[in-house]
Amino acid sequence: MSKRLSIFPLPGAILFPGLQLPLHIFERRYRDLVGSALAKDRLIGMIQPQKTKDGAPLYSIGCVGRIGDVEALEDGRYNIVLDGEARFRVLREIDSSTSFRQVEAEMIEDSAGQFLSSVERAGFEFEARRFADMQGYSVDWDSVAQLDDETLINGVAQIAPFDPASKQALLEAPDLKQRCELMIQLMQFFALRDDGDEIVTLQ
Repeated sequence: MSKRLSIFPLPGAILFPGLQLPLHIFERRYRDLVGSALAKDRLIGMIQPQKTKDGAPLYSIGCVGRIGDVEALEDGRYNIVLDGEARFRVLREIDSSTSFRQVEAEMIEDSAGQFLSSVERAGFEFEARRFADMQGYSVDWDSVAQLDDETLINGVAQIAPFDPASKQALLEAPDLKQRCELMIQLMQFFALRDDGDEIVTLQ
């Protein structure tokens, strides 16, 4: 079934079901978006535009987030935390009188309880450690080891400092195993680059 969604097109930002995304809302149209969502179902569709200009075409897949924590500031800005609920596929953009964009979308039913084999998990953790060392990240690997496969893979995919197109490819991966394989390829690709070209950007 299709659903009308108010969307927040934000380059470099993706959200996965079961994860959270903190956002600082300051533009007037997105303050309107948050106000409208709070007055209705608290749902916002996070999706990346294909370009950074206003009104740019959207990628086809995003994720619905429900506003959990919210802090309304005196000057009209908001600090919110979105709780990821489900991925969606854009069917069409809707002409509306609102300052923010809206789409007709269908929800994507992801399989629950996806997991990796022990070999796949070990391979991912090996590449993640190498990537973190390259970037100079300090990681509590004991805590990482306690995460279930979905939380680990989707969590790293959500915060990874890759370019928007790579992050979108991770979001669009049809299942956990393919997302894991793509993450490994992206981390290896970055590790092999030695000519000084910038292939990732911190979001």
